[in-house]
Amino acid sequence: MLITHFNVPVLPTFDQPRADRLLSGNPQRTTWSHYTSADHQLSCGIWACDVGSWRIAFAADKEEFFCVIEGEVCLWDQNDQGVVVKAGEAAVIPAGFVGRFEVIQAVRKYFVVLDRSAAV
Repeated sequence: MLITHFNVPVLPTFDQPRADRLLSGNPQRTTWSHYTSADHQLSCGIWACDVGSWRIAFAADKEEFFCVIEGEVCLWDQNDQGVVVKAGEAAVIPAGFVGRFEVIQAVRKYFVVLDRSAAV
């Protein structure tokens, strides 16, 4: 069994929020996927994004733990209740969460996604 070290370079992927979800800005998102389990249910890596805001809707079988390395984000629920997460802080986006993701200051974070629907 090999240990996955995040200091080993991996090629990034780039994307932007879909136009129908975009609320502000035109943020580019960069993802360095360092690990995906054999059954594709667990993935982790580093994610970075420019300032902006977009709607998110997590499936009932998908959740994410993240830890902000630098920058600041706010997750807003459907009742406009916001949770700010800054550098050095961590949070979990629960399964079924619906709201919006706002990057207040350009962000870089570690992420761990559990997607129970992804079993091979």
